[in-house]
Formats: sequence, structure tokens, C-alpha cells
Amino acid sequence: AAVEERLAQFRAARGSGAVSPRLPETPRKAAAPEAAEKKQAAAAGAQARPGGAPPPVWARPLLLKVLLWAVLLALFAELELGLPYFVLSLLYWMYAGTRGPAERRQGELSAYSVFNPGCAAIAGTLTAEQLERELHYRPTAGR
Repeated sequence: AAVEERLAQFRAARGSGAVSPRLPETPRKAAAPEAAEKKQAAAAGAQARPGGAPPPVWARPLLLKVLLWAVLLALFAELELGLPYFVLSLLYWMYAGTRGPAERRQGELSAYSVFNPGCAAIAGTLTAEQLERELHYRPTAGR
């Protein structure tokens, strides 16, 4: 309980009080997680289509994109341009997979501290000050 209070104080000081501390869970039967998963799947399916049924497998956008890419790869391979098509595809995927600063969600920090307000580093980042502090306080070798 004391740890949860300290965590709540830390979150309040950091300004991220949206996440509440977890309550201790009671032991459940093995069937309870399966029932929860079914409820979540049903809720996701209801959100996917107004009728309540999930979309068919062939109508999923990612599957259609992968199939189109594979068909085009076969076509370009037949034209002996398979390798350039594959390399250009990789370059496009790398470009499409990066997000610019405008696409970042509100309050989300970049992994590179120079792009964050006030050059704030994310949690777990090794800073030069931390490295220097650890190097100075290490035990001397041979003692």
C-alpha cells in the first residue's frame, strides 16, 4: 500500500495522473481469462462491423496489401526486375514506417531527446552524467 501511495505521488508530480494504481487481483479460475478474451473479441468484432460479425479474412487490408505485393513481386521477377522491386519495397517500408514529429500523439516523447521539449530524455536512457558518475564510483581494479 505504501508503494502504491508513493507511485501515485510520483505520477501526480510528473503530471501523468491518468493512470490509476492497480488494485490487487483476486485469484480466478482458469476459464475466466478465456471468457474475458471472448468478450474482448466480441467487442472488437462489434466495432469492426455494425452488424456485429467480424470482417472476412480476405477483406483485411493488411492481407490484401501483402497479397498484392507478392503478386507484383512475381510479376517483376518474371520480368527479371525482382531484386530492384524488392529493394525499393524495403526502402518504401522504411520510409512509411517512420513517423514525423507532427504525427506524434499529445505528450508522447521521442526516443531522441533533442526532439523533445527541453531536451527531456525518456526513462531508461543512459546519459553522459550517469555514465561519468558510474565510472568515478567503481571499485579500483586489483584491490
